[in-house]
Amino acid sequence: MTPREIAIALLAAGGVFFAFVAAVGILRLPDLYTRSHSASKSDTLAAGLSLAAVALTFGSDLSTIKALLLLLFMFITNPTAAHAIARAAAEEGIEPWTREEEVDE
Repeated sequence: MTPREIAIALLAAGGVFFAFVAAVGILRLPDLYTRSHSASKSDTLAAGLSLAAVALTFGSDLSTIKALLLLLFMFITNPTAAHAIARAAAEEGIEPWTREEEVDE
């Protein structure tokens, strides 16, 4: 295996790992705010690592430029969308989860 192939495999594996972390966070965390945090951070990193692996795979090609532009787009839009969702939830009066809610039940 060449160093380039190793880097591609590591980036792809990192992307899969962080996508898994995002999925577990969405399933296990208690409220909308913590779930959106998990999804925005971990999923953005997963997409970034995966797109970096794609860019390395294509090498010097037009597809690499497209993958890098998509990566830039993801880094801008994912956190912005998560912020908009959390802000809309706050404006609707959805209360954040607190530990006292769990203890009282």
